[in-house]
Amino acid sequence: MYVAVKGGERAIESSWDLLARARRGNPNVPALTVTQIREQMRLAVARVMSEGALYDETLAALAIKQAAGDLVEAIFLLRAYRTTLPRLGTTRAVDTAAMRLSRRISATFKDVPGGQTLGATYDYTQRLLDFSLLDEDEVHDLDAHDTQRTSPDAAVGCPADGVAHGAGPTVPPLLPIPRVTDILQRDGLLETSAHADNDDPEPHDLVHSPLFTPASRTARLQNLARGDEGFLLALGYSTQRGYGNDHPFVGEIRIGHVAIEIVPEELGFAIDIGEIAVTECQMVTQFGGNREVPPQFTQGYGLAFGHNERKALAMSLVDRALRTQELGDEITSPAQQQEFVLYHSDNVEASGFVQHLKLPHYVDFQAELELVRRLRAEHARTHGPSGPGAPTTQEAA
Repeated sequence: MYVAVKGGERAIESSWDLLARARRGNPNVPALTVTQIREQMRLAVARVMSEGALYDETLAALAIKQAAGDLVEAIFLLRAYRTTLPRLGTTRAVDTAAMRLSRRISATFKDVPGGQTLGATYDYTQRLLDFSLLDEDEVHDLDAHDTQRTSPDAAVGCPADGVAHGAGPTVPPLLPIPRVTDILQRDGLLETSAHADNDDPEPHDLVHSPLFTPASRTARLQNLARGDEGFLLALGYSTQRGYGNDHPFVGEIRIGHVAIEIVPEELGFAIDIGEIAVTECQMVTQFGGNREVPPQFTQGYGLAFGHNERKALAMSLVDRALRTQELGDEITSPAQQQEFVLYHSDNVEASGFVQHLKLPHYVDFQAELELVRRLRAEHARTHGPSGPGAPTTQEAA
C-alpha cells in the first residue's frame, strides 16, 4: 500500500529549484550546450538513443543535459518522450551488408574481402589520463575542410554527421563489402537462416505488444537492443567465464551508416528517406551438432544505434546464450534463461522498481512492525526473553 504525501507541495517545488541549480553548477562556468554534448559525447549519446529506443542525436543530448549526465535517467526521459510520438510508418529491414563503413574489423580472419578498417577506437590507446585536455580550448573555429578531415567518418569520404550538405564534390557510392559470415556460410560452416529472405516472419512489435516468454528471437533482439549495457555486459562476461557453453569469436564488427527505406501505400515501392549510424556485431560460436545438424558455427547477433561497440558485443553474446534450448543444449546458466534476462535487462523498469522504495511505505512498515512485535512476544512466551530488546514477561502478557 502506498500513502500519498500531503502538505509537501512547496517542498517538492523547492526540490525542483535545487535540482535545477545543482544541474547548472557554478554559474560562472559557461553552460554546456546540447550541441557540445551531441558532438563531443557521441558514445553517451549513442547509448541513450539505443536504450531509449529513439534515434535522435539532439534529443538524446538534451536528455543527457537535463539528467546532469545520469545516462539511465536520460534513457528514461527519452523513452518517455518517445511514447508521445505517433508512428508514421514501418521501415524495411536495413541492409547492413551495404553499410557505408567507418569501422570494420574481424577477429576470425586477418585478410578479408574489403580489408579491415580500424576507424576511431580506444582499442589501441594507452589507458592513461591525458592532462593536455585540461588546456584544450573551449571553442574551436574549424572550417569545413578541417571538420571533415578530423571526422571519424572522413576515412570513408563522408562528412561528420554522415549527411551531405550543400554544393561540393560528389562522393562516389561505396561498393558493398561482403560479410565475414558470408564466407563461412558459402563453405557450409555456418548455420543458415530458417527463412528465405522473402519469407521472414512478421517481427514482434515490443513497443505495442507486451513481452511474454518464451519469446521469439525478434522479440528477444528488440529487448536486448534497448537493454541496459552494464547488465548485458555482465551476462556476456559470465558466459565467457564458464557460465554457459559459449566459446565465441568476433566474426565481424561493423560501424557505419545504413539507408532507411519505407514503402508508402500510395507508391507501392520502397523509397530511401535517409540514413542512420549503427553498430553491428556478428559473433560466431562452435556448435557440436546433433543427429539432424552436423558440427558447425552458430551465430549471436547485436545491433545498436550509433557508435555503440561494447553494447553490440555484449548483446551478441547474450543473444547466442538465449538460443541454448533452441540449439538442443541444456540450460544451466543465468544468461541462458529467457525470463531472467529479458525481464531484468530493462534499466528503465529496473530503476523505477528499485527507486520506488524511496516512496512512503508507512502503512506497510507499521504492519510489518506489528507482526515482528507479535512474533517476538510469542517467542518470549515459548522460549523466554533473549537478545537485546527482548520483551519482558509483562510486555509479552
